[in-house]
Amino acid sequence: MSLIHHPLWLVGFRPFFLLGCLSGALLPLAWAMFFSGHGGLPASPVSPLQWHAHEMFFGFGWAILGGFLLTSTKNWVNVRGHHGAGLIFLVGAWLFERLGMALGAHWPPSLFLLSSNLFLGSIILMLLWTLIRHRKQDSYADNPVFFILLPAFLLAKQMMLFGDFKAGSDMALALFRLAFLVMLERTLTQFMKGVFQVQILRQPALDMAIKLLGLLLVGGFLLPPPVSALLSLLLAVLLLIRFAFWKPLLAARRIDIGIMYVGYLAIVGQLLLVAAMAFTHLGTVGTVATHLFTFGAMGCIIPAMIVRIANGHTGRKVVFGPLDKSVLYLMLAALLIRVLVPQLAPEKYLATVHAAATCWLLAFALLGWRYAPYLLRPRIDGREH
Repeated sequence: MSLIHHPLWLVGFRPFFLLGCLSGALLPLAWAMFFSGHGGLPASPVSPLQWHAHEMFFGFGWAILGGFLLTSTKNWVNVRGHHGAGLIFLVGAWLFERLGMALGAHWPPSLFLLSSNLFLGSIILMLLWTLIRHRKQDSYADNPVFFILLPAFLLAKQMMLFGDFKAGSDMALALFRLAFLVMLERTLTQFMKGVFQVQILRQPALDMAIKLLGLLLVGGFLLPPPVSALLSLLLAVLLLIRFAFWKPLLAARRIDIGIMYVGYLAIVGQLLLVAAMAFTHLGTVGTVATHLFTFGAMGCIIPAMIVRIANGHTGRKVVFGPLDKSVLYLMLAALLIRVLVPQLAPEKYLATVHAAATCWLLAFALLGWRYAPYLLRPRIDGREH
């Protein structure tokens, strides 16, 4: 079997979920070590904080989001997703970016600029080409939101690395928040119907208002702070109204579904914290709103999606075994340790950084160990991809 025909390159989630597990295990641990003064990246062209934020959003986050979108688009527009040589190129570009972020301080500026944009620019062009070319057979009328959302990630990245770091970080978070809201809207409807045989509320006007507000808040850093805070509050209220009709008590009976609802509530909590801090002198320890999103939404939703996709798209039944459930509980523990404990015991802040990073290390190492064999082998049902 030639390299290009290896099962790893059949569909986007296979290599990128492996890279997501690797980066999810190692990046938080590396930051915990750097934060506590043990080691560092002496050849990195950016500050330690820039490196940490960039790598969690555009290293870990985009490995998962990229793998998800490369896989989902074949279902959305009924064509096969990018595979083979194109997929190998994207993985090489992702690795090139990691190398540049760690060692690019002495590179020519043009080479570092290339390394930091080749992966994201390429995958966005490939995804947009698929969605635009096959728009007539698109299953989702709201997919044009990606025509704005995806290119905006490139702007957020440039701001984080070369301009206003805080504005770029806020924009990156808002973009991931919108992507998660779109994904939750689509997947939870299917999961609740498949697992519990119930319909959850899908009110087109409410759904569209949520997406439009989420899109507007992508540029929240350009608005006067009170306006941005009010929009955040309004989006949180709309999300809570919808949540009340999404049968959360029923979902809580299953950890694999319930943890998705935890992620949904983490998005609400992040928006409420942003609004509260704009209008009050709310005292918090650390960047609570940011970490509520990264640990609550990204950290809780992503492992559950990896389990579902790695099983379902390799021809297996979507069943969460004991090890899968232990991963989800580890991520819930990381959320509580990183977000709640520092507010109750500020003197333990450094310890919580290390403890939460250890939870991520264990969780994503377990996921990688369990699902690497699935991702490296052909589907078990005889289908090609």
